[in-house]
Amino acid sequence: MRHEDRSRIEDIILYIAENLDARLDLDTLAGRTHWSKYHFGRLFAAATGTTPVAYVNRKRMERAASELLLSDLPILEIALRCGFESTSAFNASFKKHYGQTPSRVRNQGRQNRNFEQFSGNVQEVSSRETGYDGKASNRFLRRLWEMNIRIATLPDLQVAYARHVGSYLDTWKAWSALGAWTSKHGLYPPERAFIGISLDDPATTEEQACRYDACVTLPEGFACEESADIGYRSLAGGLYAVYPFYDTIDRLGLAYQSLYGQWLPSSEYEADARDCLEFCLNDPSLDPEGKAKVDLHIPIKARTSV
Repeated sequence: MRHEDRSRIEDIILYIAENLDARLDLDTLAGRTHWSKYHFGRLFAAATGTTPVAYVNRKRMERAASELLLSDLPILEIALRCGFESTSAFNASFKKHYGQTPSRVRNQGRQNRNFEQFSGNVQEVSSRETGYDGKASNRFLRRLWEMNIRIATLPDLQVAYARHVGSYLDTWKAWSALGAWTSKHGLYPPERAFIGISLDDPATTEEQACRYDACVTLPEGFACEESADIGYRSLAGGLYAVYPFYDTIDRLGLAYQSLYGQWLPSSEYEADARDCLEFCLNDPSLDPEGKAKVDLHIPIKARTSV
């Protein structure tokens, strides 16, 4: 990760620590970096090993546990100081995180040193998770990436798309709608490329709110007719890192995490804010092992600083 991006992430981590009582949703945090929510979420996760929302929640719980044990503040005040608007929301979140209610921790925690030790262990793990350092990259893993990743330049692409909103495991619905439309217009591979675009990070967006576009490239001069199920858009060309993925769809997220968290920081490139493109090369339902063959295109640009 380049120095400028690392500095922005560190600034956000400091901002979170100093404003745990404030609104710290994804829009607010991404806005402070001037990155898109998706781009911010990917870089934050690559740097810290966790999502922005999970990081904020963990830090709030750590502060709450500390103040319950070390202060006489009312539980409502502690809840407000940790960014919760009510004791009921605070109690539910605290119990989910620690397995005990705040009042039980307050009543027993000072006599039961085990909870303090447990809380300390959580903080120790948290500090290890945020202690990222690109120099620790495994040399063998980097060599493995280099064998599998190629750099390619794509032109701008005009596409038609069907949009799915919901779980990424159900994107077949968009492909079914697009397939019916492409058959009607005689758009088939290999002349046409079929591209999937995951527009939201499922780690920071509710599963049923995630958006996905199933796209097909259009020939030059194609007449774009209005349709209830099909939209049209342009995909920005440029430099991409291309990784050949062949596995079940549910493991696609792990591939993204590895590319952004392991390969990219040790490469000579940095992330760009364009959409990631998933060039689909087979139909998983027809694959003997039910796997998807996809060329993952990660948008990159030359690193400008170290």
